[in-house]
Amino acid sequence: MNELLNHGHEINEQLARYGVKFGIYKEGKFNERLFPFDPIPRQIGQSEFQALERGLQQRVKALNYFIYDIYHDKRIIRDKAVPEEFVYRSPGYLAQCEGVTPPKSVYSHISGIDLVLGKDNAWYILEDNLRIPSGASYPLIARTLCRRCSPNTFQRNRVVDNRGYGTLLKRTMEYVNTGGINVIFTPGRYNAAYFEHSYLAEQSGAVLAETGDLFVENRCLYYRAGHDPVRVGAVYRRVSDEYIDPLFFEPSSLIGIPNLMDAYLAGNVAVMNAPGNGVADDKGIYYFVPKMISYYLGETPLLKNAPTYLPYFSSDMAYVTANIGRLVIKDVAEAGGYGVTFGENLTQPQREELKAAIQDNPRRFIAQEVIDFQDLPISENGQVVERKADLRAFALAGEDVTVWPGGLTRFSRNPDSFVVNSSQGGGFKDTWVLCQ
Repeated sequence: MNELLNHGHEINEQLARYGVKFGIYKEGKFNERLFPFDPIPRQIGQSEFQALERGLQQRVKALNYFIYDIYHDKRIIRDKAVPEEFVYRSPGYLAQCEGVTPPKSVYSHISGIDLVLGKDNAWYILEDNLRIPSGASYPLIARTLCRRCSPNTFQRNRVVDNRGYGTLLKRTMEYVNTGGINVIFTPGRYNAAYFEHSYLAEQSGAVLAETGDLFVENRCLYYRAGHDPVRVGAVYRRVSDEYIDPLFFEPSSLIGIPNLMDAYLAGNVAVMNAPGNGVADDKGIYYFVPKMISYYLGETPLLKNAPTYLPYFSSDMAYVTANIGRLVIKDVAEAGGYGVTFGENLTQPQREELKAAIQDNPRRFIAQEVIDFQDLPISENGQVVERKADLRAFALAGEDVTVWPGGLTRFSRNPDSFVVNSSQGGGFKDTWVLCQ
């Protein structure tokens, strides 16, 4: 471990050379910066990871059942297990996807589930990211560079090999492929996660393509490859729903593929993750995931949600307004650490203003107890200090749900902050799953 610490600067220099960057929007401007890596790994024991794995597999299966149900039978709404308003007012719900079944009925092919480890040693799920979750490439390349700099570290420590992510991604794409090549569809060089798009294409053997590289003809998607276009069978899109097809969604989009949805609706291409699956990663819907597990699987949830309150319900509204000073309030339409407010940091007038906003539009907010989650050691200016850290676990759904042995551990660089998101200036570290 000490050897990795000694190579921390060297590893970050190599990450910079590879272009491992992340974009941050601040004050209306886009700034690209290096994604700082900390060489002290998070370590998870084998039995602990297996318990996490079972809980994540259970959760992703239930979420996929939920999305299918919402766009088809709507049993969960009819049975009033989830309020109708929470589904149809979700920004991730797309009426255009009603009745549409993606290849093999998989909606969330790659899920990024954010968890924290409480000081009570229980894991709590904070968010389900099902649309275009990013982050797998960063620990993947970091592990590779760590191995190069300090091979002895990995000879002395029995760590589960994480280099199979590209193979897992390829297998997931092949499972739903309708006949043709696999493509990772990127909005281009200036996207915040462009490094990841190109790196995952390399690792999985997929073709990296932008808008101008792809076209639809006779309701099939093709990649422009010289004089002879090649049919695309699966496209892992890294573009938001509203921008993927200007003829179907947002007409002003310049990064979409005209008629992509026409090919998708005809069953001629798999789009990963499936359009419309954002209905299940709405922060308001998150509240109901434990119910989904019971409803669709008949099982008790293996992993806990953070204690959450929905102002939509009058009893929760009363609790939230009475305790706003000690809760964290989240705007359900925001992501990346934006729209997160800690009541304890507000003045009394600001708390009253927030209360009024919640009362005016209760569907827009959720409130959560502040989980005192564990700190992890990081190296800072030659010293080891502790900072708040979470874990983004990646679950890939094909024939089965497979949880990648590792994940992205993000940490806050601010000693007083619980917000660890990359878009808020945090750093990352590798996640070791130990062999025993």
